[in-house]
Amino acid sequence: MQLDLNLLTALDALLEEGSVAGAAARLHVTAPAMSRSLGRIRKATGDQILVRTGRHMTPTTRALAMRTEVHALVQQAHHLLSAQSELDLAALERVFTVRWHDALTTTCGTALIVAVHRQAPGVRLRLTAEPGDDTPELRRGEVDLASSAGPPSLPDIRHRLVGRDRLVLAVRPGHPLTEQPVTTERYAAAPHLTVSRRGRLRDRIDDALAELGHERRVIASAPTTVTALQLARDTDLVVTLPDAVTRSIRHQLGLVTLPLPLELPEVPLHLLWHQRHDNDPAHTWLRETAGRILRAPFTSSAAVGA
Repeated sequence: MQLDLNLLTALDALLEEGSVAGAAARLHVTAPAMSRSLGRIRKATGDQILVRTGRHMTPTTRALAMRTEVHALVQQAHHLLSAQSELDLAALERVFTVRWHDALTTTCGTALIVAVHRQAPGVRLRLTAEPGDDTPELRRGEVDLASSAGPPSLPDIRHRLVGRDRLVLAVRPGHPLTEQPVTTERYAAAPHLTVSRRGRLRDRIDDALAELGHERRVIASAPTTVTALQLARDTDLVVTLPDAVTRSIRHQLGLVTLPLPLELPEVPLHLLWHQRHDNDPAHTWLRETAGRILRAPFTSSAAVGA
């Protein structure tokens, strides 16, 4: 059975006005056109809907029974297809999944939760671990907002550059590297720790050192930034990592920060989302809130650098 949903609008007008002429005027169509719509409605429902009583039209028992439901359906359809109304954060109820690098979650997760809950108490956040490879979770709708060190490769994934970070060294207080200026030779000779969810013992630091004729000693890898920093605090291992997004963690653990004795490009931080959310007011609010919170460490970093 094929249904013309325009008939619902016509039926709603007929039941509200109680006449073909009144319904036609309401919907800005001719009386003959509305009369034809009534005929199609009668055929579809198997009911007369409106019957003549003297000079007036009277709704049938079936029409009276369906009037409230028909009106509600038409209103819902108008709401569904019309432009979105102003976002009411106080009434918003939604679950957002945010997939950030573990250092970002540690540094900015609390601020994000507090800001979201204060403005939209009905919103819940699901903070998930960043996977070890590029997955289509954003495209599948499993993740609403993600972080990345590079722009997306998929054309339907939007991105916004939040900031650029420089690499630094983190070591325990009293570490041998703190006793003299850090040279490339002394840096390469120290025992190192990489941060890799896949357990990789080599990264772009090794490539840069190799171009200078050096090779560092990587003793171990850690799956997360927090774990790596805890290991650096308890051993002589050196961990090289972005400055701004790990500053608060390093401070909490009492680690010493040293400059990297290599010229390397800064590490960018991108916020990613799928294009289906471009015109979603709730998602726009979430990514604006998240972007503002993520920019805070970079602002502090610039102030420290100045």
